[in-house]
Amino acid sequence: MQTKIDDLLSFHDNSRFGLTVSAAKRARQINNYFRHLGEGLGHEVGPQVRSASNKSLTLALEEIAADKLEYEQPDEGVK
Repeated sequence: MQTKIDDLLSFHDNSRFGLTVSAAKRARQINNYFRHLGEGLGHEVGPQVRSASNKSLTLALEEIAADKLEYEQPDEGVK
């Protein structure tokens, strides 16, 4: 699935920073899911889309493009 960056930005109020942070956070969650898969911990949710790629960042961006993730921007900055 080919998606342009402009299409992905529409899911994050045209914020490149928000897109980057949410994709990176989700990619870490996907990595943790695969890392702990055999241990049965179940703390992280696995990939929500089917993909030919096994790269966690690609999976995260494809989830964003498929509108499978919720994004909430905090009212105040991180302290």
